[in-house]
Amino acid sequence: MASGIENGGIVERLILGLVLSALAGGIAFRLGMLDGSGWLGAMLVGTAIFGFGGWPWAVLLIAFFVSASALTRYGSGRKAEAAQDFAKGGRRDLGQALANGGVGAALAILWGFSPHPVFWWMFVGSLAAVTADTWATEVGLLSGRPPRDLWRGRRVPPGTSGAITLEGTIAGGLGALGIGILAVGLSPVGGSPGMTLPVGLAGFLGMLLDSLLGATVQRIYWCDRCGKETERPIHRCGQPTRPFRGWKWLNNDGVNALAALAGALSMGLWSIARG
Repeated sequence: MASGIENGGIVERLILGLVLSALAGGIAFRLGMLDGSGWLGAMLVGTAIFGFGGWPWAVLLIAFFVSASALTRYGSGRKAEAAQDFAKGGRRDLGQALANGGVGAALAILWGFSPHPVFWWMFVGSLAAVTADTWATEVGLLSGRPPRDLWRGRRVPPGTSGAITLEGTIAGGLGALGIGILAVGLSPVGGSPGMTLPVGLAGFLGMLLDSLLGATVQRIYWCDRCGKETERPIHRCGQPTRPFRGWKWLNNDGVNALAALAGALSMGLWSIARG
């Protein structure tokens, strides 16, 4: 198979990708979806994915970002209380952009040098995972029932890291399937509608891994003043928090990146197994 670099057009697409991602990031910044560093992250990820991958890759990335941003804004007033204990707010920053799109960007670069089908399906798996996780989180925060800790099985307050709801879990699965449907329709390597289900499963597994890591080894802090768990080293009340559980080097961005990697590896193994 000929190298994507040898096929030409990479430089032109990189330039166009930079321009388009800068414009899209600027709009998202003005709408409050990204902060300044998130704008930079969108440019880095978008330029790599469009430049080395092309339109099919870019459209999937846009589908993730638009749907994630729309769900974040939907019902934001009802979600505000629980979301205050998350490590990040509604405005995505550089860390979040790289955590959600970094694996995909790396796969796009590999595709640019060697356009093998496995890289496409791994990219799809990574986006299915981060889409499922984001949809599950945003819909789950609107649930009328307290979530359940995935590891311990007990009810916990909304916004607790690693907690899941039935509504959020269903929404996450639907988000992953949506990416699968788009991926089959846009695929530059061919594919049948039957491929939608493996993509959905890969995204679902990535979402579950995200929750499992959040409930077990992600760094979580404790606010003595409020008596609450939080992902923040400084709680919303202004009180410095103390380490409560988890590995000190694994924050929420790291968990998201591992979920994206899990989705990518799942689809990579599936693609290799089917030949």
